[in-house]
Amino acid sequence: MIVVKTAMEIGRIRENGALVAEVLDRLGEAVQPGVTTADLDRMGEEAIRAFPGATPSFKGYNGYPASICTSVNDEVVHGIPSPRRRLEQGDIVSVDVGVHRNGWHADSARTFPVGEIAGESRRLLEVTEECLYRGIAEIAPGRPLGDLSAAIQEHAEAAGFSVVRELVGHGIGRHLHEDPQVPNYGTRGTGLRLRAGMVLAVEPMVNAGTATVETLEDDWTIRTVDGSRSAHFEHTVTVTLEGSRILTSAMEPVTGAREGQGAREAAPSAARA
Repeated sequence: MIVVKTAMEIGRIRENGALVAEVLDRLGEAVQPGVTTADLDRMGEEAIRAFPGATPSFKGYNGYPASICTSVNDEVVHGIPSPRRRLEQGDIVSVDVGVHRNGWHADSARTFPVGEIAGESRRLLEVTEECLYRGIAEIAPGRPLGDLSAAIQEHAEAAGFSVVRELVGHGIGRHLHEDPQVPNYGTRGTGLRLRAGMVLAVEPMVNAGTATVETLEDDWTIRTVDGSRSAHFEHTVTVTLEGSRILTSAMEPVTGAREGQGAREAAPSAARA
């Protein structure tokens, strides 16, 4: 069932989204050679819990053991932070953060370079983030969801990359994962019609090689079967009467009720994921 949120409820999600953006900013500054993914997890949890009443959305979710997801190189999503996973020069790492506070969730992800990265990896990050904003630009009341999905797929494949099909974006609100599913591939003019007040987690997952993925023995980490690198960018977005509004971007103060930045105002700086 798709739950349409009220303006007040969207404001609550927006407050949490600003917190998510701040945590990702801090973690992005911490990403450097020599840092372990467990270090990032510790920093992320501390940053989230520094805000009264805020908790990590992911910790304990269906048994997930950490506060954030850290997926390195060929890992697509759901990588479990580990003290044994030390970032190296030239790696890329997707950092996925969710925050729960006052009964509402917000969710966002970015893929960061570790120091200087090779040209193809840099292009993969750029294209995947562009896919995110191209998808968001298609959001407006009355538009079919397939337009969003197709925009992501078209841009990724035109660049010579592939879109993961086993994992999709999702609705979000009282629950971390709600209806509808938001695929990163599709056909224009198809799918449900978007309505003002819907809140979606849009999250392209784009691979440099094959689109096919597999789940590791930890039952969480998903990686590409051919070892190619993968990038992941995500925003929580609401459908407005005018189009769309990103809820996981920075705002001041974090505890305020101001609305977020519209998709046309935002510029690129990335089963459900």
